[in-house]
Amino acid sequence: MKSETLKVVIPMAGWGSRMRPQTWSKPKPLVSVAGKTSLEHLLDMFKTLPYPDNTEYIFIVGPFLGELLIPAFINEYYPNLKVHFVVQHEMKGQSHALALAREYLFGPMMICFSDTLMETNFSFLANEEADGVAWVMPVEDPRRFGVAEVGEDGWVTRFIEKPQSMDNNLVVVGCYYFKSAQKLLSAIDNQMQRGMMLKNEYFLADAISIMIERGAKFRTNEISTWLDTGTIKQLSIQIRSCWKKVLTKDASLEAQMSKSLSQFPFTQAHGYQTPPLDPMRRLAQTAK
Repeated sequence: MKSETLKVVIPMAGWGSRMRPQTWSKPKPLVSVAGKTSLEHLLDMFKTLPYPDNTEYIFIVGPFLGELLIPAFINEYYPNLKVHFVVQHEMKGQSHALALAREYLFGPMMICFSDTLMETNFSFLANEEADGVAWVMPVEDPRRFGVAEVGEDGWVTRFIEKPQSMDNNLVVVGCYYFKSAQKLLSAIDNQMQRGMMLKNEYFLADAISIMIERGAKFRTNEISTWLDTGTIKQLSIQIRSCWKKVLTKDASLEAQMSKSLSQFPFTQAHGYQTPPLDPMRRLAQTAK
């Protein structure tokens, strides 16, 4: 892998409807989580990649706010990052988004969805032998996510998107490694030819299952800490979790924590209230 450029794909083109009203004025990756945007937290995760100087990032953004603000943010705060931007104008799912980025995808690649924040170390990828790796974590209710079925030999037998049953709680947290981007794209082409969709979207889980049908060997990498920031309620919970960890290292930041948490006040009557809008005027001006 050392001689090949690793491509890190970060799909973030969704409308962010579950994060309203925060996402009326900015894309979901730019929502603040404990003093930093979730995108900054996500990029921090990749500091443990084995060959950071031989890594390129592909951001798949949505139209309007995504294509306006994400490139401006990256160019301002990560000017040395090797990046490409792809716009997904139609929300036809994860596999569709990856197909749009085809011109950049060859050799080893990773996919990490923008609302996936976890504690892990990617350095082992320097010597990874499997065709693919999926990061997973057991959860109480897996029905909002995708799950991995693992056989007795330790290899994944298939992935299931949004299962109706709670029998298997080994949730795929939204981060994957593939030894060959070309083989994934071939599986995606087959997925689309077969019309394998769920609620009018092409999900990555089906494409990976096709790869497994063709003989690819996938394994899981279990983690113990995963911050799900996909909804307002989950985001508010994760902000509290992040700040608790920060305060154990520096108690002087308590005032900053209180300001951050004030965006997401809980109430007994409704469980949570929606936060105020943040127009991110400076970034919008930079992008003009």
